Amino acid sequence: MTSALSVRQPVHTQVVEGFGTVTITPVDPAADSALIHSWVTQERARFWGMGEASRELVQEIYEDVDRRTTHHAFMVSRDGEQVALFQTYDCAEDRVSECYEVRPGDVGVHLLIGPTTGPAEHGFTGSLMTAFIGFVFCDEAARRVVVEPDARNTKAISLMERTGFVLGPEVVLPEIDLPEVYLPAKPARLAFFTASGAARATG
Repeated sequence: MTSALSVRQPVHTQVVEGFGTVTITPVDPAADSALIHSWVTQERARFWGMGEASRELVQEIYEDVDRRTTHHAFMVSRDGEQVALFQTYDCAEDRVSECYEVRPGDVGVHLLIGPTTGPAEHGFTGSLMTAFIGFVFCDEAARRVVVEPDARNTKAISLMERTGFVLGPEVVLPEIDLPEVYLPAKPARLAFFTASGAARATG
């Protein structure tokens, strides 16, 4: 399934050897909301926290993200097929800042892999992570990637470890209750990946 035609242009394209060409394009809320809704409302995406959201609400949420200068959302394609939703944010301007000491250059990320119709492909998520890390560190101001998966999401935490993230403490992200967005409190496990680690990984 692909979204309606978007006029937005890619911000990052990277060839991952043995995997394909990964393209990262800013989310177009109107064009992409139906596809995103179909992903976030599946049981496999329960830790994303949008299982009961309507398509209209999904579009409103990403319109809000689109207006921000500190939070960004991207559709990710592999050889032209949309396969993931990737989000970045300034940790100092996010609720995670209440849970650890933010450093200059900390960039938070969220990742949701879209469902596949065929058998699971070994190394698929890891290959996407290679492109995501490359994208984040294209910005010379970025010094560290910070993730905060749900502490109950052992699969995601295991992936972070395999990718080279260093696990940090378990924390509780505070509730946010604002007119434009509501986020419940969430138990999370922090993990960190440094620019120097990325340089070593890519040689």
